[in-house]
Amino acid sequence: MKTIPGLSLVNEDLALVECKMREAPHENIEPLATALDVILSSGGKRLRPALALLASRFYRPPGDKVISLAAAVEMLHTATLVHDDLIDNALLRRGSPTLNAVWSPGATILTGDFLFAWAANLAAQTENVRVMNIFAQTLMVICSGELRQLFRRSWREQTREDYDRRIYAKTASLFAAATESAAVLVSALEPEVQALRDYGHQLGMAFQIVDDVLDFVGSSKEMGKPVGSDMRQGIVTLPTLHYLEQHPDDELLAQVFEGQADNPIIEAAVARIRQAGAVETAMDDACAYVKRAQAALTSLPANGIRQVMLDLADFVVQRRT
Repeated sequence: MKTIPGLSLVNEDLALVECKMREAPHENIEPLATALDVILSSGGKRLRPALALLASRFYRPPGDKVISLAAAVEMLHTATLVHDDLIDNALLRRGSPTLNAVWSPGATILTGDFLFAWAANLAAQTENVRVMNIFAQTLMVICSGELRQLFRRSWREQTREDYDRRIYAKTASLFAAATESAAVLVSALEPEVQALRDYGHQLGMAFQIVDDVLDFVGSSKEMGKPVGSDMRQGIVTLPTLHYLEQHPDDELLAQVFEGQADNPIIEAAVARIRQAGAVETAMDDACAYVKRAQAALTSLPANGIRQVMLDLADFVVQRRT
């Protein structure tokens, strides 16, 4: 991951978050202990806890409760990945075998459940009812988004509204929860709580759009999964939506989304979307979200933390993984 200027401000705090996550009890079940170690050591940007830590630093250095919050946010994210990999039958994540690839479905589900429970325990350590409510509401949004995805309409009926609702549930809701909850914990004024929530929301939307773009333009080595993974799973993302606006009757895409395509056809469909300018249009949308995220910070103190968060928003649309 490219170094984000200024993010070193929270490196020591992130180390504390990492330690807090690793305090998870494993009830002397050796396979569970091993799985937790592998999951927590598998990389990841730790962007969500960093957002909570930065939001807190607008007011004061993070205390123990903010550290617990940041750990809760990342643990919730990690738990969703374990379940997502099972739902999607994904065998690789970041280039490494998923838990789903080596364990039975039952064991994988229970491990994900354990991580959800540990995330809830960490959130409870904040001793703040409002934060715990935000956490619970966010988990419901994430789960309802996954259910909506499982029972989605035909790919031909997918709309931009469907897409926006899905990526809010999948990604932006947790970004927003991280920044809002941190502001609540440090007793920020209500307009500032809302401003930081708005920043997280808009940034999360941009982040997921870029993820979806990278599925078309990144390399398998960079992404740790095959290019066009979403199409292979029948998921319509923003570049595809933009392409379909101009080519609604494309038969190549019909073969892909109706499960009738082999790898060469999928690769040809990916190339067709790239060549049509749909990727660039989707990136324009991501940049618009970034500008809205940055605008949300204008009412907050013009200090070094705000500059780091502005730079972080720019980074989101410049990253390659």
